[in-house]
Amino acid sequence: MSSIAVAFHTLGCKLNQLETESITQAFLEEGFSIVPWGNLADLYIVNTCTVTSMAEQKARREIRKVLRDRPASCVIATGCYAQLDPEALGSIADDIDAAFSEGDDRSAFDRRRIVVVSGDLKSALIDLPAYINDSACSSSGLGEILGAWASNRRTEDRDPFRFDANDFSFHSRASLKIQDGCDNQCAYCRVRLARGKSVSLVSSEIVNRLRALETKGYAEAVLTGINVTGYKDANGTDFPQLLQTLIDNTERIALRVSSTEPDGVNDRFAEAVSSARIRPHFHLSVQSGSDAILRRMRRRYTADQVLKAAELLRTVKGDPFLACDIIAGFPGETEVDFEATYDLCKAIGFAWIHAFPFSPRPGTEAATLSGRVSERDAGHRVERLTALAKEGRKTYINRWVGKEIDAIVEGRGTKRSIDGRSSDAAPRTSFSALSANYLKLIVDLPPSVFPSVHPGSSIRCRILEAEPASGTIDAKSELMEIIV
Repeated sequence: MSSIAVAFHTLGCKLNQLETESITQAFLEEGFSIVPWGNLADLYIVNTCTVTSMAEQKARREIRKVLRDRPASCVIATGCYAQLDPEALGSIADDIDAAFSEGDDRSAFDRRRIVVVSGDLKSALIDLPAYINDSACSSSGLGEILGAWASNRRTEDRDPFRFDANDFSFHSRASLKIQDGCDNQCAYCRVRLARGKSVSLVSSEIVNRLRALETKGYAEAVLTGINVTGYKDANGTDFPQLLQTLIDNTERIALRVSSTEPDGVNDRFAEAVSSARIRPHFHLSVQSGSDAILRRMRRRYTADQVLKAAELLRTVKGDPFLACDIIAGFPGETEVDFEATYDLCKAIGFAWIHAFPFSPRPGTEAATLSGRVSERDAGHRVERLTALAKEGRKTYINRWVGKEIDAIVEGRGTKRSIDGRSSDAAPRTSFSALSANYLKLIVDLPPSVFPSVHPGSSIRCRILEAEPASGTIDAKSELMEIIV
């Protein structure tokens, strides 16, 4: 049992979250203790994101805070930002070093080390716990051990599909990585530069991994990748065929698609997701509702195709939770272009819109495009879209009041008073859950069934009422059935 404590912080997409889970599992299997981020640890691992400058800024801030506040600890930075700009992250320690005064005690600081692990070598971190144990390392010698490990990494360590978690420390639902990278040439995207060309895990191995998750009792698995609709394995199996294969070769586990390209939503896709075991929740990577801006972005579809994709999904899934990404203020976006985007989102009636301002990313075509929109105008457009998103979410939730839905338990039981606040006065037992159609629920349950409900349990519940603007919970529900 190692005496070394490790903390993790993950930025970015569900794929990053899965990869963190896999690395965490490797540390746990070697006897390391995992502590919450912010607690005292010997090793801090930051899984970075490069999709926006804000994501990079957050990574630098977290690393800087650890180096400043925990001078005896070590830091590993990995992920897409680490892949594309390792020097920026590696130099943070030098910046902290320069801030020391002559009279400061440097002994603890000098034992610490920051190691930057390129994103394409992230899978090598799965071997790190065993390496530390084989070196009989204590916390005081961790910096030297990390330095030796980093210098011995080899290019053959690259394997994007070594991330195969079957125990999850930070999530109640399972995730399964099926694809990595992207062959699209979108003008704004830096992630493809970090992740490289599209690669897909062979479908037979995905089946094996999904069966293992089902055997362990997981009720749902999220299929993750950079562009899952671009999935195509060495045998020619594409994404709709993969979905059907997974349904045919498992018994009960439900599947959730992490994100979908609008041009990937066709009749074959619709037929595949019509299965009751495919969750009625889809996140469309829309980005704009203006055909002119979509062409400038080098996207492969039109606004009309987005509209038809939404209609098709509703045809086969009833009333699914439809969400989208929108970039506001892309270079060259006029007020007319933005209004086209706003009108498209309103016409579709998305249950949520993830709107964010354009962020010029180094190395991308969009960073050099003319027609830059001011931060003020981009911010105002984000505000309008966010207001529309809140309205759409409220409308969607209200449509489900009185209806029954399957859900996955996420949080352990808590005591809530009648008005919903935690209290010892007239308490009732409740827990948080995520519905099949992606609603965050507070579910009341009889005390007699409480012991049999735990994170990851599959339940059926009835939505009683929308939660009034809590910010974290969408609706209150009651338990109808525990699904075995």
